Amino acid sequence: MTLRICTLVVGLTLAIGTVLGLVAGYFGGWVDELVMRVSDVFLAFPALILAIAAALGPSLENAIVAMVAIWWPRYARVTRGQVLSIREVDFVAAARAAGASSTRIMLRHILPNCISPVVVQATLDLGEVVLTAATLSFIGFGAQPPTPEWGAMVSVGRNFLRDYWWYTTFPGLAILITVMGFNLLGDAVRDILDPRLRRGP
Repeated sequence: MTLRICTLVVGLTLAIGTVLGLVAGYFGGWVDELVMRVSDVFLAFPALILAIAAALGPSLENAIVAMVAIWWPRYARVTRGQVLSIREVDFVAAARAAGASSTRIMLRHILPNCISPVVVQATLDLGEVVLTAATLSFIGFGAQPPTPEWGAMVSVGRNFLRDYWWYTTFPGLAILITVMGFNLLGDAVRDILDPRLRRGP
């Protein structure tokens, strides 16, 4: 269940943030200003968003909504920065002069050239999402029993830690190994997609 939550949250934030960042970077002006100011609000008050999720009631769906609300600005800003550096290059100007629509230019010419940093950000965020989901479940605002979620298992198992230590230990180890694995994956993907960061022999 934790991995399903992780995949869902990162997938939604990747889609929402990339689309908003692409639109903001390409059109600029008031569109860019609006998207960036809204993202500033969400970046400034992450704890408030979690509190709102808690106020909506302890459930897996509310926890996912809270995490998506916290994470999408990261992808919007990364995508916007890439679009700003690409939108004036020669091949985009040529497509614009040939009469291509804004949608075609964004999806066909700009997005494929700015997706690598977004993918790297997503792989690096996977571990953090696992930790956040487990934390919310541990304090009672995420997945609820009998949903098999690692944070909820640790929370229930702490009541029996003295006699049944494995009930808490193994879900905790699963969280540790998963987060470490995702962090190593993120580093590897970053090295592959950005030749400047590849380590020498």
